[in-house]
Amino acid sequence: MTNIVDYQLADGIATITLQNGKVNALGSAMFEALNGALDQAEQDQAVVMLVGQPGIFSAGYDLKELQQGGDVIVNLVATGSQFTRRLLAFPLPIIGVCTGNCIAKGAFIMLSCDYRIGVEGPFTIGLNETKIGMTMHHVGIELPRQRLTPAAFNRCVINAEMFDPAGAAAVGFLDKVVSANELLPAARAEAVRLQGLHSDSFTATKLKSRAALLEKIDWAIQQDKKDAGAH
Repeated sequence: MTNIVDYQLADGIATITLQNGKVNALGSAMFEALNGALDQAEQDQAVVMLVGQPGIFSAGYDLKELQQGGDVIVNLVATGSQFTRRLLAFPLPIIGVCTGNCIAKGAFIMLSCDYRIGVEGPFTIGLNETKIGMTMHHVGIELPRQRLTPAAFNRCVINAEMFDPAGAAAVGFLDKVVSANELLPAARAEAVRLQGLHSDSFTATKLKSRAALLEKIDWAIQQDKKDAGAH
């Protein structure tokens, strides 16, 4: 792929690794590279493992792009929202491998994966938008409304409460937490298990069960664009 996203295919499992600096910043080039990797995985008909670097999955959007303001922010957020929508509707299983800190857009990506496995450690996971002075966008409300536990929704989206990996699993950001030595083997074992599912049935059930969410995400993307144009 590119130097900021690595793609490795082995035994029908595509490992897509984010490797964009210390925080795996999510900018326009990163999303282009990630979409290219997903295109390749779809062509290869591979189960996907989406992996960060040791200690960091992603800290969110690229601050250098956000600081440009105006249309740059609007376009970047729209691109990010379309990417998470693509994950939600991707025809093949996607495993999010949370290798450490996972904040803001990084956490939204994790919420969009079919199975999420995280590493134990002194890491922070969650949505910090209202803490750093950002009003949560519509996509950022509708996705966690469906993927987080109802009791945790306000704590996460409105109150910007952050969690360690065990707490993140309890509220719905992760499905399982393991030690560092177990992380990649456990993720690969789950990928192998998902390979054993009937592919057409998996895809059809995924799309059917998420039909209402995808419709809501489509609405939210358009509403976010309208809100941006009103300012």
